[in-house]
Amino acid sequence: MNVLLIQPEGVDLYTTLLNSETSRDALRFYKPDRLEYGMRIRTASLGSALALVSELRWYIQRYVEEVLFEPEKGIFCSSSLAQQIYERDVKPASPWKYRCLYRISDHPVDTIWMDAGTTPQAYADQVEPEDTVLEVWCTEEEYPAE
Repeated sequence: MNVLLIQPEGVDLYTTLLNSETSRDALRFYKPDRLEYGMRIRTASLGSALALVSELRWYIQRYVEEVLFEPEKGIFCSSSLAQQIYERDVKPASPWKYRCLYRISDHPVDTIWMDAGTTPQAYADQVEPEDTVLEVWCTEEEYPAE
């Protein structure tokens, strides 16, 4: 399980979190990876990922644009969906109906809402080759009304 913290423009999240004694202490058992657009933190489980995000809440409110969870390679989910999965309210399976693409090239992050049954390749005309594109599963409530 990975936690992905996406930083806003002008913030070096990796340096900010490691320069603070409190957040450095919270991250002491993890080896965060610096990413061009934020940082990735590997955790053992969804429960530990949610607990870590809760512990870093003050920093997340101030220095993070978006928090995503990666329960399986290449599939990310929103914080709300991660909470629902943890509470066993939903059990997402592919193909998940409520999805979007996060296009990370410049800030803020662009959200491209995906239609049911489509693949990320169907939206290739909306992204540039140098963009980082993440498929994000979300809750029904987060998905825009049709």
